[in-house]
Amino acid sequence: MFQEFKKFVLRGNVVDLAVGVVMGAAFASVVSSFTSAFITPLIALIGGKEGFADLAFHIGRNVAPNGKVIDPGTTFAYGLFIQSVISFLITAAVIFFFVVKPINHLLSRARKEESPDPTTKKCPECLSEIAIDARRCAFCTSELETAA
Repeated sequence: MFQEFKKFVLRGNVVDLAVGVVMGAAFASVVSSFTSAFITPLIALIGGKEGFADLAFHIGRNVAPNGKVIDPGTTFAYGLFIQSVISFLITAAVIFFFVVKPINHLLSRARKEESPDPTTKKCPECLSEIAIDARRCAFCTSELETAA
């Protein structure tokens, strides 16, 4: 059972998947920090806010007339959600344009028509594939011209 487990773990696609997950997590953290450091402040300049992280609304919050919060209630920080959506969209765009598009292009270039098999030819009567040195078609039994 241990040998079978070892064989499973050391297969190429399991190791590739593990590397992909680790690289994806590292890439996601880079994009997230890029979003919070550059994109969010740029959007905040347009919107006039400090950033998305501060955007929130409160339900059940009680404030005294002097401005002191008596009961904080429940806070919904929707700004963090907006920042996460922006990070996701940037990550998806980078993966699409720098991974998916180039791979699709390479795969389309690799899918060329196969060269014709030099060991076969088409029968002039039934158009079946037959051996190049055949004297009679195996499908329609017509006699073929042989090259002299």
